Amino acid sequence: MADFSKSPRVSVIIPAHNERGSVEHTVRAVLGQEYPDFEVIVVDNASTDDTGAVAERLGARVVREPRKGILFAKEAGRRAATGEIIAGLDADCVASPDWIRKGVSYFTKPDIVAVTGGYIYDDISPFMRTFIKWGFSIVQTRLNAFMQWRRHGAYMIGGNCFIRAAALEKIGGFDTSIPFLGEDTDTATRLSAIGTVSFAKDLFVRSSGRRFLRDGYIKTYLTYLKSDAAVFKRARQARQKGSS
Repeated sequence: MADFSKSPRVSVIIPAHNERGSVEHTVRAVLGQEYPDFEVIVVDNASTDDTGAVAERLGARVVREPRKGILFAKEAGRRAATGEIIAGLDADCVASPDWIRKGVSYFTKPDIVAVTGGYIYDDISPFMRTFIKWGFSIVQTRLNAFMQWRRHGAYMIGGNCFIRAAALEKIGGFDTSIPFLGEDTDTATRLSAIGTVSFAKDLFVRSSGRRFLRDGYIKTYLTYLKSDAAVFKRARQARQKGSS
C-alpha cells in the first residue's frame, strides 16, 4: 500500500459536456492548488462547444470521449490518469486552494479506499444553502457510516471525492452501464466491499444548485433517493446470490 504521508500524486478528473461557461473557473481553481504533485484531466465528453479548447488553453490535459455519458467520461479519465489517487470534480465546481491537500489528509489508514464530501451551493437561498450544508456535515456523514456498519453499501458525491487508484482498479473501475443517476452510490458501494468509504464533514467544494432551481428541492431529493435505493437493492441481491 502506498505511503500517503509523502504527498502521493493526485489525478483530478473533470468530466465536461458543453461546460464552456463554467469549466474555466473550475480548472483555474484546481491549477491553483496548494499541493506539490497533481495533474488536471478534463474529459471533453462529446461537447459541441469549445469546452475542450478552453481547458487546454488554461493548461489542463484534455482527453476526448465521444460516447456521451458521465461514466464513459470518468472511466476515460481514470484510464488516462497517472496518480495514486483519483480525485473527482464536476465541471461546475470550484475548489478552495487546500482542497487536494485536505482530501489526501484523510487517507490516514490503509483500509480507507475513498473520501468524499459535500457541496456548498452558491446560487440558492441562504437558508437552503445552510440547511443542505448541515445535511452533508451531520446527516450524510452518519448515514454513510451506518450503511457501511450494516454492510448495505456507501454514499459518494462524485463531484467531490478522492479514491485510491488501486482500489478503483480492483473493483473494475466505473460501471459505464449506468447512464447517470445512482452512479456515485454504485461506485461507493462497490468500494465499500474492499475498504472504508469516509464521508468527511468538512470537505466541501462550491457548486451550482441549478438542478434544484430547475426541478425543485423535493423532486430532486426524491429522485436521488430512489436511484440510491435501487443501487442498494441490486447490491443486496448480488450478495444474496453470491452466498447461496
